[in-house]
Formats: sequence, structure tokens, C-alpha cells
Amino acid sequence: MFTRIVVGTDGSDTAEQAVGQAIDLARLSGATLGIVSAFQPVPKRRIQGEQEGAPPDIAHEIGPREDVNLVLDAAAAKAKAAGIEVTTHPVQADPADAILNVAEEVNADLIVVGNKGMTGARRYLLGSVPNNVSHHAPCSVIIVRTT
Repeated sequence: MFTRIVVGTDGSDTAEQAVGQAIDLARLSGATLGIVSAFQPVPKRRIQGEQEGAPPDIAHEIGPREDVNLVLDAAAAKAKAAGIEVTTHPVQADPADAILNVAEEVNADLIVVGNKGMTGARRYLLGSVPNNVSHHAPCSVIIVRTT
């Protein structure tokens, strides 16, 4: 069936539903799971300001990946609790590009994304993550109905 599954998350409720479906599919097929979360660069001035008020032992952890790491750690914990072998991928890129790049890197045979942005007027925009992923994926894609 599937051996390597990739799922994207931003920590939202809809993304958590997609992660849950990916975990279920990985468990059923014995696949490994790669969880991807994208982030954008943060201005150095903002990072320096946040580091100034932080205790020295955690100041080095403050940066553009800080929130993404929390999202990835939470999703990975759920996968591990289900007995799934999981890797996390914080990627500085557009979310669709991040998912597609990781899928190519790990030679995924399935990508799982939520349908957020595919309903109503937004479905006509070519910029939605599920739309871009489905049109450019190097493998099969499941779009989970989350909205």
C-alpha cells in the first residue's frame, strides 16, 4: 500500500484532522510519516527583541522556527503514541512548496493535506495549498475534508 507518507500542518484544527488521517493511514499500511510545517523568515530586529527578555538558557531557541517546532512536536507526539515512525520537517518556504519538496526528498508515495482554502470563493484561487499540492505532487495525494 504506502511506505512513506508526508502530511503538512500549521497547527490549526483543520490541519490536525489531516494529521490524524495521515496517522491512521500510516498505522494501517505500516508506513513511516513525515510531518511538514512551513515558516517564513522573521526580521532579525524582532528576534533580537524577543531574545533580550528571555533567560539566557533559552534565548538561543528563539527564532523563526520556534512556533513551527512546537506544532511539529505536538503532531509527532500523536504519531509516536500510535506507534508510527515519524520525522519532522520545519521548512522555510511557502507551505505548498515545503510539502512538495519534502515529498520529493523522502520519495513519498502519498501526501495528505486538508481541504482548507478549497471551498467557497477561495476554491478559485490557484494559490491554495491543497490545490498547488494536488497539481504538482510527485505521488498520490489525499485531500481530507476538514471544513
